[in-house]
Amino acid sequence: MSTTSRLWIALGCLLGATFAVLLWMGREIHHQAPPLPERVATPGGQVLYTRADIEAGRQVWQSIGGQQLGSIWGHGALIAPDWSADWLHREADELLGMWARRDDGVAWASLDEGRQEVLKARLRKELRTNAFDAGSGTLAVSDDRAIAISNVAAHYESLFGNDPATAKLRATYAMRDGTVDTVEHRRELTAFFFWTAWATVTTRPGAAMSYTSNWPYDPLVGNTPTSSAFLWTVFSVLFMIAGIGLLAWHYAVWHRNEPHLAPPASDPLAGLKITPSMRATAKYFWVVIALFLAQILLGAVTAHYQVEKDFYGMAISDVLPYSLSRSWHTELAVLWIATAWLGTGLYIAPAVSGHEPKFQRLGVNALWCCLLVIVVGAFAGQWFAVMQKLGLANNFWFGHQGWEYVDLGRFWQLFLFVGLVLWLVLMGRALWPALRRKDDLASIVGLLFLSTVAIAAFYAAGLMWGEHTHISVVEYWRWWVVHLWVEGFFEVFAVAVMSFLFVRLGLVRARTATVNVLFATIVFMAGGVLGTFHHLYFAGTTTAVIALGASFSALEVVPLALIGMEAYETWSHGRATPWMARYRWPIMFFLAVSFWNLVGAGLFGFLINTPLALYYMQGLNLTPLHGHTALFGVYGMLGLGLMLFCLRGLRPAVPWNDGRLRGAFWSLNIGLALMALLTLLPLGVLQLSAALEHGYWFARSEHFMDQPIVHLLIWMRMPGDTIFAVGALLFGGFALRLWIAPRASTPAMLPERA
Repeated sequence: MSTTSRLWIALGCLLGATFAVLLWMGREIHHQAPPLPERVATPGGQVLYTRADIEAGRQVWQSIGGQQLGSIWGHGALIAPDWSADWLHREADELLGMWARRDDGVAWASLDEGRQEVLKARLRKELRTNAFDAGSGTLAVSDDRAIAISNVAAHYESLFGNDPATAKLRATYAMRDGTVDTVEHRRELTAFFFWTAWATVTTRPGAAMSYTSNWPYDPLVGNTPTSSAFLWTVFSVLFMIAGIGLLAWHYAVWHRNEPHLAPPASDPLAGLKITPSMRATAKYFWVVIALFLAQILLGAVTAHYQVEKDFYGMAISDVLPYSLSRSWHTELAVLWIATAWLGTGLYIAPAVSGHEPKFQRLGVNALWCCLLVIVVGAFAGQWFAVMQKLGLANNFWFGHQGWEYVDLGRFWQLFLFVGLVLWLVLMGRALWPALRRKDDLASIVGLLFLSTVAIAAFYAAGLMWGEHTHISVVEYWRWWVVHLWVEGFFEVFAVAVMSFLFVRLGLVRARTATVNVLFATIVFMAGGVLGTFHHLYFAGTTTAVIALGASFSALEVVPLALIGMEAYETWSHGRATPWMARYRWPIMFFLAVSFWNLVGAGLFGFLINTPLALYYMQGLNLTPLHGHTALFGVYGMLGLGLMLFCLRGLRPAVPWNDGRLRGAFWSLNIGLALMALLTLLPLGVLQLSAALEHGYWFARSEHFMDQPIVHLLIWMRMPGDTIFAVGALLFGGFALRLWIAPRASTPAMLPERA
């Protein structure tokens, strides 16, 4: 049996086993998720909230942006508090203050240390005792706790309305007046916040920890790390060290035996025939540039909201609230990167097979139109939702679902899924002749097609929840999309495309590329599939999720640890022969991918991914430190590099403006580095210190976020953001100039029809 066959069998067994475990744990999450009570009532029969209130409150929360305005269980935006942590601490303060005034006649702060410890012990017993009766569906709360709940609820009803008493706090949280439209909706919202806080502190039946494994850290109520968080953090580090050692051994053995390949004397792609459908992909890259620039603009607005509610004196929150600007900023990142990769696939497929199917160009143009309709329609629906003009009945389908990165209304999700299926059909039609050939590239083409199938199919995970599905289950499926779809199968697709390009350029043997691609896919998927669980440690799931997530997410770092070899090989390809100068800048962007893979995905990723680290860091600025450097640094740079490869073929006779590309490349990389090092890293470290000293609630509170040092660090984003924006403008200008008044050594060419 050949090496390629063995690798295919190993990949199939790996995926079968890991997805079986992933699905089995999903079933366990469904059965062990925190219960939704039918009613929250006092011993005397006073009903504070009903299940209908809690579910309606979640709908309200989703309609105003959900995880884009503060966070729940640590997932979401960073300016406003984590509402579950904030409610929990406010309720604890209310109870302690009430008992001190009633029993001792003084304020809580005036009590001596011994008396405070007595009341703290009483508080922990009050909050941590699980008083939910599964038989009747009743969650019992004491009369004292009912008063505390009422007082905290009054605060939130004021905050989410337009009460002048909380106007300053709304400004700190970047909230507009009247964030929630009616008094009843605000009351229902408090029911949802109460339930999320209750799940974080109440002990899970049969366990000594809460439903969220004692997250958030708040020693006042007894929320401290569990023994399993310590145990599996240690094991995850050991798994990572062992994995790096094994992979280093493999690379040393394999590459020592790999003979040198002499590159061809001329560019093998110089004579590539550009088909009508390949030429039609140009418009995809124009859209990429437009969405990229729009994302940067919205990122500047979103960052500015951290220091003041208005934008340089303009009350833009009245028309573009923070939760909306952040929604569009995060969604556009995924959309423009995905569009770059979709366009690359449609360009590469006919080049792979040498076949242009009938009506392929029509399909490429139709898909492009669908993408435009989805962006415009989905964003319009979200504006109406956040501005509270759509109504709860229509929000789920046409407005804002409230789940970070999958915020689109269900109708627009379905529309996007149909578009991805159309892309799959177009890719399959073009690749089919190559799939039938049994040549040296068969495995790479097969993996390219299978990754295309997975990209289309796995987006369907975002359709697996309904409007009232438990949020623990929603989080489970949401990370299938964010982690497996974006970080998993798009990665395989990109590796297959790059390998095909290097083989066609004569820089890598087809057999070598095939083995490398299959092996890289196995290594990545070994940690990637079950590594999905590291997003779910504290989302109302089980201890097994922590164990599996810690063990396998550590393995995600393994291939990144030796990324220097990949970078060296990419650089060698770029210097292999003089004609490779034509591909210098795509190669440079691939080098940047290698660097940010190591730093953003590897270093900053492992910084927060172990259970104990994430317990303290989830939802602090160390999370977007990893997010920004990995999402743009890896996937964004890769999208731009692939786009440049396509542009080289689409406009072969137009000389490139190396100065503009050089400025774009270095501006994007330097800007991203400054953004990370001047703001996100130091601010995240300060927040971590505050969380360790005072509790997680404090690190996300107005007391911390309104400090002068925090404002200074946020203003320090301006140099990096400005340099980054200049890089994006230079890149956009370069691409557009290829069609509009291009520089040419030959007579200027008319813009080609796309």
